[in-house]
Amino acid sequence: MKRWILALALFSVVGFCDVRLPSIFSDNLVLQQKSGNPIWGWADPGERVEVKTSWGENQIARAESDGSWMVIVNTPEAETGHKVTISGENKIVLKNVALGEVWICAGQSNMGWSVANSFEAEGEADVDLPDLRIFRSAREHWHEPLQENRDRLAEWKPCNPDSAAETSAVAYYFGKTLQNKLGVPVGIIQRAYAGTPIEGWMPWNIQSDDPRARAHKKELDDSANRLISRGQTKEKAINAFEQELADYNARIDKGETMKNAFRFLSPPIITKPANLGHQYPGNIFNAMIAPIAPYAIRGIIWYQGERNAKNSPQAEHYRNQLKQMIGYYRNLWHGKSWGSVSDGFPVYFTQLPSWNPPQTKPVEGVESPWVVSRESMLKVSKELYNTGMAVSIDTGDAIALHPKNKKPIGIRHAYLALGKTYGFPIVHQGPVFSDFKIEGKEIRLNFSSKGSGLTGSREEPLDSFAVAGKDREWHWANAMIEGGSIVLSSSKVNKPVAVRYAWAMNPSERNLLYNKEGFPASPFRTDDWPLYDPKSELVEVTKPTKPKGYQPKDWIRPAIKN
Repeated sequence: MKRWILALALFSVVGFCDVRLPSIFSDNLVLQQKSGNPIWGWADPGERVEVKTSWGENQIARAESDGSWMVIVNTPEAETGHKVTISGENKIVLKNVALGEVWICAGQSNMGWSVANSFEAEGEADVDLPDLRIFRSAREHWHEPLQENRDRLAEWKPCNPDSAAETSAVAYYFGKTLQNKLGVPVGIIQRAYAGTPIEGWMPWNIQSDDPRARAHKKELDDSANRLISRGQTKEKAINAFEQELADYNARIDKGETMKNAFRFLSPPIITKPANLGHQYPGNIFNAMIAPIAPYAIRGIIWYQGERNAKNSPQAEHYRNQLKQMIGYYRNLWHGKSWGSVSDGFPVYFTQLPSWNPPQTKPVEGVESPWVVSRESMLKVSKELYNTGMAVSIDTGDAIALHPKNKKPIGIRHAYLALGKTYGFPIVHQGPVFSDFKIEGKEIRLNFSSKGSGLTGSREEPLDSFAVAGKDREWHWANAMIEGGSIVLSSSKVNKPVAVRYAWAMNPSERNLLYNKEGFPASPFRTDDWPLYDPKSELVEVTKPTKPKGYQPKDWIRPAIKN
C-alpha cells in the first residue's frame, strides 16, 4: 500500500505522460558558453522531443524505451536573456537563460557553510548580482543511483540578498570573484553534504579494491547488521522513508514551502541502518552527483577531507582516494556528455584550515593528522594534471570545526581558476617549495610562484620553520629572506639535513610565509621520514572542548594584491 502511495505521489509530481526535465533545468539557468551542453529528460517511449534555443540551435531526439532522451545544444559566447523551448506532446519554456561559466562546488559541511553564518554576512546584505546564478538543492543520499533529485523546490536563483545568504560562502565568494573579473554570467552548482567521507562521493565499484574503503564499508555493514538483528531492517527504514516522501510531496502539492519559520521543506533522508546512511560508500555520489551528470561545466572546486583526516594513516591514504575520485569524475562527465565536457577539466581543492590549539612545538607528530592531509593534497596538486589547491592554514579556528572565515578560501579558489583556467597573467597561488641546498650550518630553500617577492604575514622574522639533523630532532629555525630564497639555521643543529614548515594542526598564529601578492605557502617538508609507525596504535585527532559562551573571532591576514 505504501509503495502504491509513493508511486501515486511521484506520478502527480512528474507527470509521466509529458515531456519533463530534471530540476537543474529551470528558469534562470546558466549553460556553459562556447560548448556542447547536454539537455536531457524523460517522455513517453518513442516520443519525439525537439529542443530549440533563441540563439538558433534546433536539436531533435526520440525517447528511449525507458523514456529517457538527451540532446547536445551548442552555445555561442556569453550572453543573457535567452530562452530554451522543449517540445513533445507538451511544451516547456525555460526563460532568462544565461550563457557563461559553470562550476560545481562540492564537499562536506565546510563547503556547505552559508554566507549567513560567516563573518562576512553583513557585507553581502545588499548584494544584487543577477548574472551570478546559484543552483542549490537539499542534501540527499541513496543506496542506488538516482536519475533526479527529489527536492521539488530546487531551482536556479539569481544572486540577491536571500539567495546569497543561503549559499555556501566558499562557493559564493568564488563565483562572485569570477563574475566580477570575467564579466560574464557565472553559474554555481552547490553540492554539499555534512559529515561525509570521500568514500561516499564515489561509486562502490570503483573503490572496492581499496583496503581502507573496504574496512570503512565493513565497519558500517557491521553496525547495520547489529541494528537489523534487533529488528530495525532496511525494509522498515525504506517503508518509513516512502511514507515521509509521500507526505513531503503532498505538502508541496498544496503549495507549502516552509518546514518552519526558518527552513524550507526538504525531502526525507535515512540515517539508519548505516548501510543506507550518508557515510556509506557510494551513497552520496548516488544522490548528489549522479543526478547532475553530465550537466556541462567548466570545472569543480572541492572542499572535503575533515572526515578522512581522523588519524595519520587515513590522512595519508586520502592522496590515493582524491586522485581516484577526480579521475572518475572526469571520465564520467566526458563519457556521459558524449565528449562535450573535457576529460581533463580543472579541479581545485581546499587544503584543510587550522584547527585545535595553536602550534607551540616546532613539529607536531601523529596527534596532528590534518597536516598529513595537507601534504596529501599538496602531492595531488603536483601529480595530477589541471588541478590546484587553495591553501587555507591562515583561516580556521582553534575550537570550531566550522570556521566562519570562508571568504579568503573562496577568493583563492577564484584566483586559481583565473590564473590556471582562464589564463589571466596574475599571481594565483602562494610560494611553492621547489628545492633546497645545505650550506654548512644553514639550509637554503628555493621557491616558485614567488610573485614580486617573499614576505611574512607581519613585519617580524618568520617563525614557522623547523630544522633537524640526522638525529631527527626538530628545533625552531631562524629564518632570513634573501631574494627568492629563505635561509634557515639553528644554534641547536650544527649539521641540518631537513626542514619542515608550518607542520602542525594549527600554525595560524605563527608568522607565516606569503608572497607579496598576499597568497600563503602550503606546509611542506624536505624529508621523507615516516610520519607514523604502522604497527602502533592509532592516535585519533582530539576535538577541542568549546568553552561556555565561546565566540569565534577572525584575524588580520595579508590582502590579495592583484
